[in-house]
Amino acid sequence: QVQLVESGGGLVQPGGSLTLSCAASGLTFTDYHMIWYRQTPGKERELVASISDFGYRNYTNSVKGRFMIWRDDVKSRVYLQMGFLKPQDTAVYYCHARHTRAVYWGQGTQVTVSS
Repeated sequence: QVQLVESGGGLVQPGGSLTLSCAASGLTFTDYHMIWYRQTPGKERELVASISDFGYRNYTNSVKGRFMIWRDDVKSRVYLQMGFLKPQDTAVYYCHARHTRAVYWGQGTQVTVSS
């Protein structure tokens, strides 16, 4: 059974930082393109950052220079380090694993940026 379990969300003040973690199990992690999405009520899920199976990274424009994604293939984890957080970064953040034949989602972790 494939599981993606996010952790690290919480409440942070504007300008602060958080690091999200996604632990994957039940799949061959090195085969998967890993992606962080986020979603706020009433809006579509937005791709935040992605990292391919060979380490190529991509970011949505609004987080470039503030967020960093990386993966640990030994631990089967993907991380999202978020800095200089803004209130508009408030969302539920989801971990997503993508392969040509399968996709999986985590349950999400809430990030709230507020003073």
